[in-house]
Amino acid sequence: MYRPSLEITVGVFFILGVVCMAYLSLVVGGPGALGEPHYRVNALFNSITGLRRGAAVEIAGVRVGKVLDITLENNQARVVMAIKDGVRLSDDTVASIRTKGIIGEIFVKLIPGGSGRDIGPGDTLIETESAISIEELIGKYMFEKK
Repeated sequence: MYRPSLEITVGVFFILGVVCMAYLSLVVGGPGALGEPHYRVNALFNSITGLRRGAAVEIAGVRVGKVLDITLENNQARVVMAIKDGVRLSDDTVASIRTKGIIGEIFVKLIPGGSGRDIGPGDTLIETESAISIEELIGKYMFEKK
């Protein structure tokens, strides 16, 4: 009677692990990871403390994109986002940097405006709200003169 050796068992588990990691990277990756059609939108912020490439972009708590790139431009942070095709953004949409929970992950929250004009691929959102720095808030209230 043949019994699988330790090497075969380890090999099978290794291959299953690689397949699972590949699947998760595609599913969790968001728009563009599975070849989903998307378009790019830019936003300029004074501060994006803690925001990273790959961070979620959400509207009303629903993930509609991800952060593709972050660069410095004229002393402001330019954030390039991939937004799923079919998600329409008006030219007065507000982009803000938010945190999930007190110390959770940082993401970009989009608040759609009421304008009838949509932005196109490559356009820049004008209305932005920068990240709130907890350290700055604590420092402000600790050292405030009474």
